[in-house]
Amino acid sequence: QVQPVESGGGLVQAGGSLRLSCAASVRTFSSVTVGWFRQAPGKEREFVAAIRKNGGNTYYADYADSVKGRSTISGDNAKNAVYLQMNSLKPEDTAVYYCAVDRSGMGSRRDRDYDYWGQGTQVTVSS
Repeated sequence: QVQPVESGGGLVQAGGSLRLSCAASVRTFSSVTVGWFRQAPGKEREFVAAIRKNGGNTYYADYADSVKGRSTISGDNAKNAVYLQMNSLKPEDTAVYYCAVDRSGMGSRRDRDYDYWGQGTQVTVSS
């Protein structure tokens, strides 16, 4: 099923790393975008990263400035999985991280363009 399911969150010290996983059955879509968003307490949900498949085997990655250079998004087509590797974590990265699927495959950064959402996984970075 398309409904994303996240895993991999947890508590980590500043400077540490985490890898978030998103399971979502999108392998059969010729064009699709899988994105990661996060929401910290008292703040709006914000874009983190996305990977877009366009017409088969071409993939594009996009990152928010706040995580660029520290994070890598990747996909495993055979496993219907998308991963977000986050390094050099900072306390300001603390948030609930959500995986979302946009069936149009447009690579949007706007959460309203995404059709399916996971329940989220908590990431807490201690100082």
